[in-house]
Amino acid sequence: MKALWFRLSGAVCFGIALLACGATANASGFDSTYTKIQLQNCTQVETASDEGTFGGAWTCPGYQGQAVYVAEGDLRMFVSFGPFAADEPAASQTLPNFNTVNETLEWRLRHGDAFATILRWFPSLDDGSSTGSVLIVTQLRPGGGTCQIAMVDAQANKNANAMARRAADTLAGQFDCTQQPQILGNPGILQW
Repeated sequence: MKALWFRLSGAVCFGIALLACGATANASGFDSTYTKIQLQNCTQVETASDEGTFGGAWTCPGYQGQAVYVAEGDLRMFVSFGPFAADEPAASQTLPNFNTVNETLEWRLRHGDAFATILRWFPSLDDGSSTGSVLIVTQLRPGGGTCQIAMVDAQANKNANAMARRAADTLAGQFDCTQQPQILGNPGILQW
């Protein structure tokens, strides 16, 4: 009977510990919210310069009205944020392979304020008939500090979303934009 009591009380203590950990995570103030990047709902701010070429740039609505700058050139996407998004380092960062981006944009929040984003990019693979899936974390620091800070190959890492969120929560706000984004976990296709 004593052994059963210890097992039950141990299970109850473990359950209480799990609840306490959950409360701690919420108490940290980190959260996520989502917006969509849908170019048909955006304002085109630039068109391709050469006749017959595709591309351009758009400003889209983001979390709490924050501007999302989306550009396409040479079959590669560029995404930046903030009032002067086109002038931020993120506006010139892309993947080396041809790529597109997902329409769902995750905003990482601390006590309701956005400090980073996570966006899924789809780079073309060498065979040309399929794409990879890469999560890119961008820190939001207007005034020259909005840049890509981390990348996770979502097909090579089964916990890619958690890895990207952890990178946002620990690196954003202090990352030096003169450095290359960190590649997290199994690099997979990120071994350019």
